Amino acid sequence: MAEWPRLKVADWADTRDTLHLWTQIVGKVRMAHAPSVNHWWHVTLHPSVRGLTTGAFPYPGGLAELEFDFLDHVLQIRVSDGRSRGVILEPKTVAVFYAEVMAALTTLGVPTAIHAVPNEVEHAIPFAGDEIHRSYDGDAVRRFWKQLTRAGLVMNRARSEFTGKASPVHFFWGAMDLAYTRFSGRTAPPHPGGAPNCPPSVMREGYSHELASCGFWPGGGAEGAFYAYAYPEPKSYRDWPLAVDGARFDHDLGEFLLPYEVVADAPDPDATLSAFLRSTFTAATELGAWP
Repeated sequence: MAEWPRLKVADWADTRDTLHLWTQIVGKVRMAHAPSVNHWWHVTLHPSVRGLTTGAFPYPGGLAELEFDFLDHVLQIRVSDGRSRGVILEPKTVAVFYAEVMAALTTLGVPTAIHAVPNEVEHAIPFAGDEIHRSYDGDAVRRFWKQLTRAGLVMNRARSEFTGKASPVHFFWGAMDLAYTRFSGRTAPPHPGGAPNCPPSVMREGYSHELASCGFWPGGGAEGAFYAYAYPEPKSYRDWPLAVDGARFDHDLGEFLLPYEVVADAPDPDATLSAFLRSTFTAATELGAWP
């Protein structure tokens, strides 16, 4: 696990956008069946030894799981009586992928109705009618998954340093990011919303309590970026001196950013990312006077 895979965003942008929508379909299947958990933690995907998985969730006949296998390039759909179906990951439209997933679920006795329109994207084409997004570069997808697993190792170590309420390290398919969040225990002002094609109520639930969050997503830098932010943002937060060269505060996004390539090129990438996470969490907790 010493490798930090390299992948320029420009080289896989079409595949990234297609995969983003595929993960939304799979995540919405989990959301349709899993019991609700605060901050929408019940809808996320999780890195696995082969890709991204919903983990086990209940349905009337038992348990089901959907896993993107980025080694064999197939979406594995399994139920707890031993049956399974696969949907091949290859160049195909979102409309075809959506139809295949829904048909496989019905065959397995897990018929599922979802809100079949993407969230948190500017141009929300209903899944069943999306003939535009159709790219799949298997090597690029595998590299992205390895980036997630590599970043996740460091983020999970950071998680072990905090004993308060904290999220898992998990993949939010809305924004296509691997995220980890700490909470102070205090409630927060209602979030104003503003995410495209996402109801304000979703954001208000996600940000109902004071928090400091970090993560990684395939944007914000030539090879993606790590980010960190606080809500509500404490006074002088964006002026906090970070302990990492190459990190900066992006005033348009309202977040600290650390380009992935800065981490991957560092003599000790794990230490570089860890320093970024600790520094930004310290900014939130000290300036926000967390109890």
